[in-house]
Amino acid sequence: MKTFDLPGTDIVAPAIVTGMMRIQDKSDAEVRALFDASLEAGINFFDHASVYGSAPHGCERRFAEALALTPSQRDEITLQTKAGIVKEDGPYFDFSYEEIISSVDGSLAALRTDHIDILLLHRPDALVEPEEVAKAFDELESQGKVRYFGVSNHSPAQVELLKKYVRQPLVANQLQLSITHANLITQGMSINMGALDQSVDRTLGTLDYCRLHDITIQAWSPFQAGFFNGPFLGNPDYPELNAVIDRLAAAYDVPTEAIATAWITRHPAQMQVVTGTTNPQRVTDAAKGADVVLTKVEWYELYRAAGHIVP
Repeated sequence: MKTFDLPGTDIVAPAIVTGMMRIQDKSDAEVRALFDASLEAGINFFDHASVYGSAPHGCERRFAEALALTPSQRDEITLQTKAGIVKEDGPYFDFSYEEIISSVDGSLAALRTDHIDILLLHRPDALVEPEEVAKAFDELESQGKVRYFGVSNHSPAQVELLKKYVRQPLVANQLQLSITHANLITQGMSINMGALDQSVDRTLGTLDYCRLHDITIQAWSPFQAGFFNGPFLGNPDYPELNAVIDRLAAAYDVPTEAIATAWITRHPAQMQVVTGTTNPQRVTDAAKGADVVLTKVEWYELYRAAGHIVP
């Protein structure tokens, strides 16, 4: 498994992360199988959120109950979670001091741990008061409850607003990215091409901003065709793309999932890929992509086959 030093931290991070969004209704054996397959593939980084599950902290609680990790086992993994989405009376977003502190305390209890390795702010809060975020981060850091901080689905300006008040480095930004849902990349490719919708920059330069500021992009939904509208792998709506993926998978002797993740990890921004599957075999298959280094010709062939334009 490809690893790298996560900028701004002392964490040696794997290129692939196992997301725990869908484990609420899984048995102990199923959660353990997913965990064991991750470790065997070289993934020791697990992504959670307070909102994941049928009740607040539901997936975090299921993770801890099923695994019952010893203190030494806990120290061998990286636990990341997210705060800021509230389901009750909502959903709505809340980055208030009280909500961040309450959410982290709930995550610590649910995960049965005394610290979170990385805390992300989950989707921007339009009513954010960054002074409150800074106060919460300072308290959580000073009490040893959170080691590092980051964001999810944030624009450069939203990050800059937080950084005006928050003294800790923001080490990660979790963003949706796949071969077909690739606005982060495609819009920068088409600057000044006025006739192309692809040239309309809806990402506000987020990819380059994160690279410039040593913020690691964590790509979520790496197999989704769009915004939660189904996968592109094996999808008849993407025949040309799947033909290229199948051919490259055969050439590299890896599953098709590996080519999908390899397209992301090949990017020099050194991103992490967050899987969301509960199938241990798919985690194993996706992890193999971290060690596939596509050529530029192959990377751009996949880019074009997905329907993106090279001007």
